[in-house]
Amino acid sequence: MGCGRVGASLAGQLEDHGHSVAVVDQNPDAFRRLPASFEGRRVTGLGFDRDALAQAGIEDAFAFAAVSNGDNSNIIAARVVRETFGVRNVVARIYDPNRAEVYQRLGIPTVATVRWTADQVLRRILPLGAVSEYQDASSKVSIITCDLHGAWVGQELDRLEHLTGARVAYLTRLGQGVVPEPGTVVQENDLVHLAVPTDRIGRVQRVLAAAPARED
Repeated sequence: MGCGRVGASLAGQLEDHGHSVAVVDQNPDAFRRLPASFEGRRVTGLGFDRDALAQAGIEDAFAFAAVSNGDNSNIIAARVVRETFGVRNVVARIYDPNRAEVYQRLGIPTVATVRWTADQVLRRILPLGAVSEYQDASSKVSIITCDLHGAWVGQELDRLEHLTGARVAYLTRLGQGVVPEPGTVVQENDLVHLAVPTDRIGRVQRVLAAAPARED
């Protein structure tokens, strides 16, 4: 739902990955943002209207993304799709971070656009400790990026995992995502993205903010 820049880009990427895609937008002119090669359905209507959703094939949908520019429309559409049509993989884009937190607690995964953008900018200009990049619907598991003490450079990621109890999801190295292999070590300016129980973020941050303990 929503064929703005985000929706059009998302639709194109999903189709490039071999998925069947339908896009719903109340403004038919919005479909011009779709890639010229897009072969999916274009449905003019409201994303929370049952007839429009039926035209889009919601009964057979694996996932639904509400990415219009209206918080209320996105959350209503997400709830209708999940509660009426039983689609489990639902996400809503929310501009108001306070609303996003409320809906997250209700079990509706959200992307808080303003907060995410602000966090990404701050991440690049200031050391922030632990920054949450993703949280599952239950809020039990988070993917975070932590600032590392300089003494971690040259340490193997296996040791980092052992000392923090977290799992390294991936690295950002020289602007590129890297899936670590056994023996991968931390290099200067690496961003380390960790999967960690949400209630242990503080402990992980404290461990990484200090030099690693010396090995016996």
